Amino acid sequence: MEESYDALRLENQLCFPLYACSREIIKQYKPHLDELGLTYTQYITMMVLWEKGEATVKELGERLYLDSGTLTPLLKKLESRGCITRARSKTDERNLMITVTREGEALREQAVSIPGKMARCSRLNEAEAAELYRLLQKMLGK
Repeated sequence: MEESYDALRLENQLCFPLYACSREIIKQYKPHLDELGLTYTQYITMMVLWEKGEATVKELGERLYLDSGTLTPLLKKLESRGCITRARSKTDERNLMITVTREGEALREQAVSIPGKMARCSRLNEAEAAELYRLLQKMLGK
């Protein structure tokens, strides 16, 4: 009878090690991001903006898998710090454009070393990390 409940065992869940690893990785980012005064979600938001220069809230949400209820307070905080500006699009007022400021670009210079520091924290070699990345992208449908 117990065998019928094996599917409910924590060690049989794919989602749990993904969840636990995500939490552990974000915990390892924390001291580096604390130096910049950023949370992890603010950091990944800034990464998209550093790459693109500007984006709509909708684009950010799609790229980061975040809803507007999560993004709005995060963006307000980044704006109050002077890292971004928020303004209605001139071509479509329904879109809120998010643009990196000079201060936000300066933060990029401070953040440039973080990916290298994080790579050294991993228990995976380069090939394993690349394979994990490929599998996770596949799970996300990319």
